[in-house]
Amino acid sequence: MLSNSDLVELTAFRRLLHQWPETSGEETDTARRIADALVPLGPTQVLTGFGGTGVAAIFASDRPGPTVLFRAELDALPIPEEPGPDWRSQVPGKGHLCGHDGHMTILLALGRLLARRQVAQGRVVLMFQPAEEDGSGARAVVADPRYAEIAPDWVFALHNDPGRPLGEVGLCDGLVNCASRGLAVTLSGRTAHAATPETGISPAPALAELIPALTALAHGDERSDAFRMATITHARLGEPTFGIAPGEALLHVTLRTAQDDAMAALAAEADAIITDVAERHGLTVSMTVQDDFAASINAPEAVAMVRAALDALGVPVSGQGLPMRASEDFGVFGWQAGSAMFCLGSGETCPPLHDPRYDFPDDLIPIGAAIFERIARDLLGGVAQAARPAR
Repeated sequence: MLSNSDLVELTAFRRLLHQWPETSGEETDTARRIADALVPLGPTQVLTGFGGTGVAAIFASDRPGPTVLFRAELDALPIPEEPGPDWRSQVPGKGHLCGHDGHMTILLALGRLLARRQVAQGRVVLMFQPAEEDGSGARAVVADPRYAEIAPDWVFALHNDPGRPLGEVGLCDGLVNCASRGLAVTLSGRTAHAATPETGISPAPALAELIPALTALAHGDERSDAFRMATITHARLGEPTFGIAPGEALLHVTLRTAQDDAMAALAAEADAIITDVAERHGLTVSMTVQDDFAASINAPEAVAMVRAALDALGVPVSGQGLPMRASEDFGVFGWQAGSAMFCLGSGETCPPLHDPRYDFPDDLIPIGAAIFERIARDLLGGVAQAARPAR
């Protein structure tokens, strides 16, 4: 159990992380702070530079057994934080407005508990992953050659959930977070004088046609495997002048599906629509994929482990609000291990994620750490050898 002094120190550390946010792929100082906090806990090994800026701490027992990985995220958002608490962001234009500072602190709290009482068998890995917000971090971690040496059998993560009662857990089998993919579309024609637009090739009619055509690709809801959605997130036409008819347009659309294989079909349909419209309007087109997130699918056997821990701790649990349309790159870890992501309620009046007013509730630190510790000890504490999930 965490002591009062633990909670004071961990809260201060969380607030320090909150003051110095770093965005995806730039988390060097955050990673250094995490590594420096881990070393005094005496893990078997601390690995840095994991998948970029990631940090992994391994707590190994003297007996063979499963490897259980718990994951948190290092990155913040390129969103300015509103003036608020004394520990508000000191970095202009950036803020820990998704709670990753709290997720990291929960893993450090788990590290303290493991340092005081070693698991009876197997290994626990605390993985501090970079670049979750742009969807690249989990893939980079799994692609790191050292990940094959860790080879977790089980992987668990949590995400705080504003709007859910404080401390309540949201949990479900199967889909928990949808797949999504950002598509940046550039339409190129030819500029002209605004007085003689007929001498150029404007992408304006094509842009006006594409916005409703892509949006119309949506159908169903996230409770159905057939769910898909296309959201226009940005559009720009030409330059902000009055004398030039535009020759270029930029369109960003986010595609969303309930299953990974459905994403390929939706992307192909969007590609065909964009290509057809561009050709009919005499434009050239280029498309790039960004922020590519796999679906997060909870394995039933991993969910059962989480549910058993919640029952033992008396933590309330609900499936309300799940699955979510929002994406999470945690799904990549489930390709090679039994995995489960659960939501931890941040309170019904907590500002939403990515809101300039958001701040992670420190009261969640001991709750999240207790749940993770119970999962680890149920799997590795020697009471029973858990069967490895099918791969």
